[in-house]
Amino acid sequence: MRLRFLLAMCVVVLGLSACGDKAPVAFTNTDVTGLAYGKDFSLPDHNGKLRTLADFKGKAVVVFFGFTQCPDVCPTTMLEMANVMKELGADADKVQVLFITLDPERDTAELLKQYAPAFDPRFLGLRGDLAETEKTAKEFKVFYQKVPGKTPGSYTIDHTAGSYVFDTQGRIRLFIRHGQGTETIVHDLKILLAE
Repeated sequence: MRLRFLLAMCVVVLGLSACGDKAPVAFTNTDVTGLAYGKDFSLPDHNGKLRTLADFKGKAVVVFFGFTQCPDVCPTTMLEMANVMKELGADADKVQVLFITLDPERDTAELLKQYAPAFDPRFLGLRGDLAETEKTAKEFKVFYQKVPGKTPGSYTIDHTAGSYVFDTQGRIRLFIRHGQGTETIVHDLKILLAE
């Protein structure tokens, strides 16, 4: 009886120690799993099709807010994501990059149709009206503010410079700060795609 009890205890201890061997996910970017905002959006893409996160279920989704006349952060982020897609190889088809404009007054659907796919043909530009833009930015807690230029149409926009990443089930998982580098993004996307 005592021998049976000791054997049972050994099985329990070995089972618990085996459970402890599984290392937690180690993202290199900011893990925001379980975040209470950034849950969804509903905006037309540059082809006029209304898009929500559910459209991309089964893919990891990278969402970046910017504007086409941005001189630095936006094009460098989009170029970085284009390089990420190249590094991912065949896995790139399991990733969707979305560029949401914060400047619907100047960023027409036609302009977004040229801008986003210029970095990678799979990239989509999304554009709402002013109210939809404000609502979506608020849902993601994205800061943006017009900065006047020399003429009314030459303004720029200060804005949050990071990207949000959703897993293949549509759950928000990561925040990528601007300038993190291709390698860290590829690393984290591979973890999400393997889940």
